[in-house]
Amino acid sequence: MLTRMSKTNDLEEGLTQQLDFDKIGSIGRNGHQVVPVVLQDVDSGDVLFVGYANETALRMTLELKSAVLYSTSREEIWHKGATSGDTLSLVDVRVNCEQNSLLYRVRKQGQGACHTRDPDGSTRSDCYYRVVSNENELAFM
Repeated sequence: MLTRMSKTNDLEEGLTQQLDFDKIGSIGRNGHQVVPVVLQDVDSGDVLFVGYANETALRMTLELKSAVLYSTSREEIWHKGATSGDTLSLVDVRVNCEQNSLLYRVRKQGQGACHTRDPDGSTRSDCYYRVVSNENELAFM
């Protein structure tokens, strides 16, 4: 049986595609009151990652002028970079036409935005560091 760490490592560093097509469904079944949040580097235009915000996380983001999200897996508020130092300074928050998702336009205040690291130990600049090769495989970019 694989340990949680080896499963996480395989998911985050492996090249076998394991897309979670039930993520949105599981969020709803677990009763989380959230909207998706796209986090975008305002200077480069790069999408850093996608997270979720509840009302408290959005309020804290606006107050702190720094990206705050709601972790659906840990079921807690998450101030991005509070432990790593890689915070995301808020430029503005945009809402889509149906008011069911947000766009946080941010500036990095550290080395990267992802919680994973390159083989050399550096924080990755964003969470999109692999490309889909085919329906079953990924490749590092």
